[in-house]
Order: sequence, then C-alpha cells, then structure tokens
Amino acid sequence: MSIELIDPFTQHPVIEAGDGLKDNNKLVFPLVNGAYRIVPDNNYTENFGFQWNKFAEIQIDKSANLDISKNRFFAETGWDKEDLSGKTVLEVGSGAGRFTQIILDFTNADLYSVDYSNAVEANYKNNGPTTRLKLFQASIYELPFAPAQFDKVICMGVLQHTPDIERSVQSLINMAKPGGEVIIDFYPIKGWWTKLQAKYLLRPLTKKMDHEKLYKKIDKNIDWLIKTSVFFSKMKLNKLNRFLPLCDIDGTMPKSLPYPQLRALCVLDTFDMFSPQYDQPQKISTIVKWFKKYNMKEVWGGEISYDNGKASMVKGIKK
Repeated sequence: MSIELIDPFTQHPVIEAGDGLKDNNKLVFPLVNGAYRIVPDNNYTENFGFQWNKFAEIQIDKSANLDISKNRFFAETGWDKEDLSGKTVLEVGSGAGRFTQIILDFTNADLYSVDYSNAVEANYKNNGPTTRLKLFQASIYELPFAPAQFDKVICMGVLQHTPDIERSVQSLINMAKPGGEVIIDFYPIKGWWTKLQAKYLLRPLTKKMDHEKLYKKIDKNIDWLIKTSVFFSKMKLNKLNRFLPLCDIDGTMPKSLPYPQLRALCVLDTFDMFSPQYDQPQKISTIVKWFKKYNMKEVWGGEISYDNGKASMVKGIKK
C-alpha cells in the first residue's frame, strides 16, 4: 500500500521523482543521500545529527552483535506475534536506524522513517537501499504525509526531546488510520527526585557547548567515571551514581559487555544525556490523558522491562 505524500507547508500533494518530491513537476524537496529533505540541518536536533553520524553503527544490533534493540522493540510493541505483511509503519525519530533495522529484518511491513536531524544519512548507510524503506528528514510537527493513513505509528526514545510534548503526541496520533496503533515511549517523571541528578543539574551548561568540545570532554573523562560507578555499585552505593555525569550503567547496559564496547556505549549515552536542546520527562498519566483526548481507545500506559533496562510507554488504538 502506498502512502499519500504532501508538502506539509502548503498541504499540496507531492509525488516521488528520481531527484526528490515534486509538486506539478516542480522539485520542492530534494532527495539527498537516500532521504527526502523537508527541512534543513540547522535546527534544535543538530546534536543528534552529530551524534548518530559519529556513532552510526554502535546501536545497530547486526553491527554490534547484540540484541538490545530487538529485545526492547518487541517488548514494547509485541509485534513478534503479528503478521505485518502489507501493513504500513511510520517511525518518527529514527536516529541512526536502530529500530529501522529491526522492523526491516523481523517484519514484512513497509516503513516510512522520519528524523528531524541529518541522522537520516546514518540510517540510510545502515539500512538502505531497499524498496520497503522510505526516509524523510522532517519535523514531527510538519510531517509530509496526509493524515490518517498508517497502520502503525511508533516514536521511541524521542518524545522528551521535542519542544511541545502534547503537540507531538497529537501529531503522531493524527497519522494513524482508524483502527491503527500508536506506540510512544519517553523519559518518566517518577517523583520530585527525578531531576535531582547530574544530568539536569549540568544540562543548562552542557546543552550550549560545542558538540565536538562536549564529546571530547566526555571521552577524556569516561574511564574514571565508569570505574567510580562500578565501585559505587559494588559497595551498594548505587544511589550515588545519579550524581555522576555518566549514563546509568546498571539500568541500561547489558551485563558482561567487553570493556571497549561498554566504553563506547557510555560515551554515546552520556553525550545523549547532556547535548539535547530539550529533555522533558513526563508522567505516564499525562500521556495517557492526551491519548484519550485525541481520539484513542484501548489506551494502556505503564513500564515494561527488557534485558537490563526498563521503558515507560503508552499505546492505544485510533477510534
């Protein structure tokens, strides 16, 4: 099944051509390095473009010889029990394509994948070319698709990094057809202590830093930070780890990773903590409320476990 494409700024239909998307035979959005470019690179997600082009393969299961993305994806979606032949999936916020790879390799769905940053180039290198994948560099608020067309809409690891969370949820729901499923995960608010940690204490400074400078500072200090975190955990002082400027090793990293792989993942995830322009955790109950407000039924919100990690998520069916 093909999806009707539009110019999100004029609402005019556009068609795919060899060099991009065209309106009345006029090129409006070019095809560059495997992706249709609806927006330029200079936006609030520049850090993610830097990040995913620098760490293009580290989270790709088939490249890293891991099952982290696969296990998380199917724990959240439950799609391993579904036949998605002939179904259309919209993935918003695909980064370097960690979940793009899982959808392409383990389902038969046709995938339309979107990222606001030029990480679409890393995604194409990892997962293209294939007729089952179409890539777009576009905003979650101005998606190049006519509404209510997709069987499945997913947004994983992205929602908290958008400027207007409710509007983001509404935009995703608008893309699902009646009977279509929408699945979103996000950073949760678990209590007053949620933001009492190094990430939120230091982010006012680090999010303004040059990306290369921030990356080098993290890379220079990562080894002693890892050693300190491991020491705290062994001494059962895990709660002190929240005050280290380091990603959560205990709660996110697979056990028994070789140190070089652990180190690289820690550099990536720590950069991911400190560089985004926006980091807005949400209450599960708030996202559930918005799902119901914007015409969803069978809404479920909660926490799921996978490997050594957990994810807070909400899912539902479009009325």
